Parts: sequence; C-alpha cells; structure tokens
Amino acid sequence: MEETEKSLQSQAIHTSHTTSILCISSRSESVWINASRNKWDVYHKPIIVMSVGAAIFLFGMVITSLSCIGNENQNIYKMCGPAFLSLGLMLLVCGLVWIPIIRKKQRQRQKSRFLQSLKSFFSTR
Repeated sequence: MEETEKSLQSQAIHTSHTTSILCISSRSESVWINASRNKWDVYHKPIIVMSVGAAIFLFGMVITSLSCIGNENQNIYKMCGPAFLSLGLMLLVCGLVWIPIIRKKQRQRQKSRFLQSLKSFFSTR
C-alpha cells in the first residue's frame, strides 16, 4: 500500500517538475503567462529604432547642408552627408514597418488564444 502511494507521489512530483521545466524553457512567455503587457513593452524596440534613425537622418541633413556652405572640408561633407542621410532614412523606415508587423502578430496571438479556449471548451464536453 505504501509503495503505491510513494510511486503516485513520485509520479506527481515528476509531472510537476516536467511542467515547470516546460514553462521555464519555453521561448515565448506569452504562451504560459496571460498577463497583458503595456504599450511600451510591446513597441519600445521600433520606437528606439525610429528615434535613432531620425537622429542620424537629421545629422546627415546638417552635414549635407555644411557641404553647401563651402568650408575647407567640403569633400568630406559631400561624402559623409548622403551616407548618414541614407542610413537614417533606412532605420526610420525599418521602425515604421516594424509597428504593423507587431500589430499583426498580436492579432494572430489573440485569435489563437480564442481558438485554444474554444477547443478546450468543446473537448471537455
């Protein structure tokens, strides 16, 4: 009798240990934790990329305008200005495109959560 209780306890410990390992090792915490995140947590990366891109773009505009003034380092300004302009514009556009991608992913996750809850509802009946 005691052996069966011990085996049941060890089996329960083993399954709970496996579940906790799955929770820890999962790549996406949103699958296991249903806590809602605020907007900054979701959009902070594209906002940072857009801000850096805008700053580099403005820096490129300043350097390009300095080449028009006619300083002694005019050739350096003519080479670096357009490079900073294009780099800044590229980062700015990447950040702007990233936001709709994140929104689409969020909608897909909401749909999959709804379908999983619907599936579990009908499978228990």
